[in-house]
Amino acid sequence: MKLSILDQSPISSNQTAEEALQQSMRLAQAGESFGYTRYWIAEHHNLPGLACSAPEVMLSYIGANTEKIRIGAGAVLLPYYRPYKVAETYNILSTLFPGRIDIGIGRAPGGSAEATNALTDNFLQQVWALPNLVEDLLRFLENDFPSDHMFAKVTASPLPKAPPMPWFLGTSKKSALLAGQKGIAYAFGQFMSDKDGAEIIQQYRDAFIPKKHGDMPQVILTVSAVCAETMEKAEEIAFSSLVWSLQRGEGKGEKGVPSREEAIEYMRNNQEKERIEKMKQKMIIGNPKEVNEKLRHLKAIYHADEIMIVTITHDPEDRIQSYQLIAKERLMKDDT
Repeated sequence: MKLSILDQSPISSNQTAEEALQQSMRLAQAGESFGYTRYWIAEHHNLPGLACSAPEVMLSYIGANTEKIRIGAGAVLLPYYRPYKVAETYNILSTLFPGRIDIGIGRAPGGSAEATNALTDNFLQQVWALPNLVEDLLRFLENDFPSDHMFAKVTASPLPKAPPMPWFLGTSKKSALLAGQKGIAYAFGQFMSDKDGAEIIQQYRDAFIPKKHGDMPQVILTVSAVCAETMEKAEEIAFSSLVWSLQRGEGKGEKGVPSREEAIEYMRNNQEKERIEKMKQKMIIGNPKEVNEKLRHLKAIYHADEIMIVTITHDPEDRIQSYQLIAKERLMKDDT
């Protein structure tokens, strides 16, 4: 079972943004040592408690401090950018770190309405134009525009020996069909969707049109998980993340991921315990055996090629240990 990491670079209530970004680099290093396939870092804008607004900057730093784990953006929010510039950026990364770069493509705003307006004057128009933006990006990455195209003589230099691997990220039929029609890999965000992911992934597979002979559909399923040595400990650790999600939904999460004590204090004056329980149902929480069994079950249901895990904790050590315990149990299971 292939496992990977999605890092939203959360800032805990006792951290600075600098410390959170340093912990992201440390997580990538740890993931490499634990045998994870890839590490992606997310792009967010003007969202309190999330540190990374420029994945491409972090990827250059992380690539220089790791050796073999694949690294990428999860995702480049393409409606904000010109495909040519994105291709140039990720071609440079692929030149510096050969055979290791992924480029996840997304359509979401990834931040507040004010931040969206600060980034672009025509976000909605660009969302409508996304199929064309994706097509241009793919052609820049492969350097294969038709000879009569206006960009035929434009190269997204430097051209690496191995171009970045494109993925399309989404939670809907629309995103699945676009990924399939463009013949690229698809990452489904189960942790942020209430839709029937198994059906959506099948729609992607059915719509897949190979770009080259031998190309096959590839699927990552992204889930939220917290693992500890015991179920009780895992639930204690996950409580901070759950309360923070509740706080953010109420516009009160600006202090970052709360400690367990801060989370308990917040819930004393909050009547949303049912919402916390409902959010727990979307997470995988447990000891290593329980978490791995649930991951394998989801992999089978969704027919996923790979599981990507997002884990948010108050203490960075708890986050790293969660990934370590999952990886260790996976290896034990794979060896039996």
